Amino acid sequence: MSFEKVKHYFEKEGLGERVLEFAQSSATVEEAAQAAGCEEARIAKTLSFLLGEETLLIVTAGDRKIDNKKFKAFFHQKARMIPRDLVEEHTGHQPGGVCPFATAPGVTVYLDESLKRFDTVYPAAGSGNSAVRLTPEELERYSHSCGWIDVCKE
Repeated sequence: MSFEKVKHYFEKEGLGERVLEFAQSSATVEEAAQAAGCEEARIAKTLSFLLGEETLLIVTAGDRKIDNKKFKAFFHQKARMIPRDLVEEHTGHQPGGVCPFATAPGVTVYLDESLKRFDTVYPAAGSGNSAVRLTPEELERYSHSCGWIDVCKE
C-alpha cells in the first residue's frame, strides 16, 4: 500500500515516470544499487529514529553511517533507531521501503550533506522493490525536509 501512496504522490507532482518498481529486491543498499544500476553511494537510504516521542527520518548517502557524536551535537540526544517491528507504525513504511515521502503524520525529515555530491540519487519509494530517481534539490523539495544537516561519518 505504501508504494501506491508514494507513486500517487509523484504522479500528482508530474513525476510519476521517475518512480521505479523492480522485479528484484531493493531493500538493502547493495540490492537497490544493483536494481537501479548505480553505485551504492547514490542510494539515498532513509534511517528512522525516535527523539523522545517524535519520529525522525534522516536520508543519507548509501556509503555513509551515522556519526553518533555529530547526531548528539545536533539533536541533543543519543541516536536511538526505531526497532524493526515498530518502523511501519512510526513512519508509514515497512523496513526496506522506508522513504521520506507519503509518511505517517508528524514525521520529521532531514537530509544529510553526503547526498549533495551527486547529480541524482535513489531513495526508496515505499516498498522493498522500488526507488525514485531525483536530484538532491528535488529530494529536498518533495521530502518536505527541515533541511540539510551533517550527521554522518566520512
